[in-house]
Amino acid sequence: MKRRNFNMLLGAGLASAAMGMAPRMAVAAESSLERVKASGVLRIGGIPDGAPYYQKSLTDGVWRGFYIDICTKLANDLGLKLSINETTWGNSVLDLQANKIDVFFGLNPTPERQKVIDFSGPVFKNSFSLIVKDGVAGSTWADFDNDKMRIAVDAGSSHDAAVGRHAPKAQVTRLKTQSDATAALQAGRVDAQCLVLVLALTLRAKNPGIGKLVLPSPVDFTTSNAGFRREDDGSWREFVDGWITTHRDNGFIRNAVISNMALVGVTQADFPEGFDI
Repeated sequence: MKRRNFNMLLGAGLASAAMGMAPRMAVAAESSLERVKASGVLRIGGIPDGAPYYQKSLTDGVWRGFYIDICTKLANDLGLKLSINETTWGNSVLDLQANKIDVFFGLNPTPERQKVIDFSGPVFKNSFSLIVKDGVAGSTWADFDNDKMRIAVDAGSSHDAAVGRHAPKAQVTRLKTQSDATAALQAGRVDAQCLVLVLALTLRAKNPGIGKLVLPSPVDFTTSNAGFRREDDGSWREFVDGWITTHRDNGFIRNAVISNMALVGVTQADFPEGFDI
């Protein structure tokens, strides 16, 4: 899944279009595959304060993070220049739809997102977890599913959906951002915050006193995926999806994730026993 395959795929697509395109195809918008190849640039979205996924240095402007490493390799493998456009988790889907970026790594394919953009297969495995304040006991989702339990989430997120599935009886405080939910936990207004494991480990590394990490059983695994603009020609998504599979299987993606957890003070030993991305 490297440059030769990429060039062959583009050549085949252009030849097919030239030989027999229907009137509708003749006026179709340029596909993402054609745009990437013609420009020689791979446009991705980056979250400046999204460590360990993305991080932009305030001093020198250098980008770091495991999705930066992964996208850098993707661009290098295809002989493309990498262009990183600042965005937010909330705006990333809009940026894809507006054709501002060619791919965005780091989205969970929620039902609402699947209505408007397309996704790759899993880049790596994650799971839903809880940061629970001291004095609150529980090890299963059922332990947190009662009307006395107060759980904070960022509204409309996969965290929100997970709590809705597993603890529908809980008092759910839905706030604008993850940071707002964390502030509610710190202030004692809630008993727990739901986060995917990578973010929960990051939060506890920054603030060990905020509470304990609980991976409630049964474990609810989730995934981090790449998102794409929806278009008739799926060649770009299919190619990147194949590239992801190759580098997930050969261990590159796992190594990129684990090594960049150091940006937030997390080591492989901090992951729950038996959990592997």
